[in-house]
This record gives sequence, structure tokens and C-alpha cells, in this order.
Amino acid sequence: MPFFAANLSLMFTEHAFLDRFQAAADAGFDAVEFLFPYEFEADAIAERLAEAELEQVLFNLPPGDWAGGDRGLAALPERKEELQQSVTTALAYAQALGTRRLHMMAGIADPADPVHQRAYRDALAFVADATGEKDITLLIEPLNPRDMPGYFLNSFDLAAAAITDLGRPNVKLQFDVYHRQILHGDVLRALEQMMPIIGHVQIASVPGRNEPGTGELDDFRVLEALDELGYRGFVGCEYRPKEATLDGLDWLDRFEEC
Repeated sequence: MPFFAANLSLMFTEHAFLDRFQAAADAGFDAVEFLFPYEFEADAIAERLAEAELEQVLFNLPPGDWAGGDRGLAALPERKEELQQSVTTALAYAQALGTRRLHMMAGIADPADPVHQRAYRDALAFVADATGEKDITLLIEPLNPRDMPGYFLNSFDLAAAAITDLGRPNVKLQFDVYHRQILHGDVLRALEQMMPIIGHVQIASVPGRNEPGTGELDDFRVLEALDELGYRGFVGCEYRPKEATLDGLDWLDRFEEC
């Protein structure tokens, strides 16, 4: 049985952000993830985690100016210094929250441009070193162009090649089932082939990005395959509830009954 983590950036949005931790715990979750913590003091988040007895499993490095259109900095050579500063910020939050996984967003850039390719390789190596010193897993995630137009890392094969070429044991793939299906399909075979480099899994239905079990894929079969393949990590529930979060959580009960 996978270990599920509620994504508090998308789920329990009926509550203010800091109140979502207790809401997730009350709904039966033992772990949570979110996109970014940086609008809040680390101590305030740590207090909510402790009160709710939750494990914080993942968040992203600072992405730059999100409201201004930034979607990460790694592939942008002109933002190198900002990226390096962002690692210091993320590591401080990770230490305060007990988080062992960080996701580095690549940014909006042409994946065929050698300048951006080189910048991304250099950034990956730099952040891998910095996170490795703290015994933290660095994750990279391909994103589909429908949700993230122009995103540099838009291929699972490119992500796998980057991980293999770098050869750092703390750099892993964030395998999002939703993005995989839209980009390439062939989810089950990809899980089997890429399992040695997978460090985190996320799931949502396709095409609506809603609760598992409500789209075109047999999400429950995907989750069963993770068990069969020996995956013992977390599955982040990075989906947008169709209605109130609690109204759609019966998918967890249906999965357990399978």
C-alpha cells in the first residue's frame, strides 16, 4: 500500500494555508507536500506540522517571480546567482521542517538551445552538491506543455538522461502520473523502466487533474503497480478536488477495497 501525502497547495483550499495541515490530519493523512512555503515563516509551518503530527515530504525551491511568469531558474544562465541563493533559502526551510526531498524547477526556456542545456546541467550539479551535503534528495520533474507552456524539462527521457549523466545518488526523478500520461502515455511501462531512478511519485486523474479514479486512466492499477514494483516512497496527491476536498476522498477507500 503506497504512503499518501496530501498536496496542500491544491487540496483543502477551503481553509487558510496554515489551517490545511490539521485538516489533512483530520482526514487521515500522515504526510503532506506543497509547492512553496516561502510566504510563511518556517517556524510557523513547523508548529502546524508538529501539532498535526504530520511529515512534510516535499516542496519546491524558490521559482523566481511566480506571479511574473517565472517557473524556475535552473535553465536560465542569467539567473545563476539567484538560483544559488534560492538553494540556501530552501535548505533552511528543509531543516526547519524536517523535509528530505526538494524539487528544482527548470524554468521557461528552449530545451534545444545549448546555452540553456549547459545552464541546466550546471545548475543540477550545483544543487545536487548542496543538497547532498545535507542528505537531501533533489528531484526533477518533467511537466507537460498544456499546463506549463514553454517549460524546459518537457520529456521524461531527457530527465532520465540528465539524472544518469550526472550520476549523483541523491538526484532522482519526480514521476507525476498526470504529466507522464499527457506527455507520453505508457505509464506502467515507464514506471517499470524508470523505477531505479524514481524518488517521488505524484498522481491526479487525466485530463481534469482531479481525484484519482475519475479520468481516462485506471489510476488504481497504477497504484497497484507501484506496490508490485517495490516502490516504498510517498505518492503525492497533487490533484484539484472537483468539489470540496472531503467530498472526493472516498477514492482512498475504494482503492483500499481493490
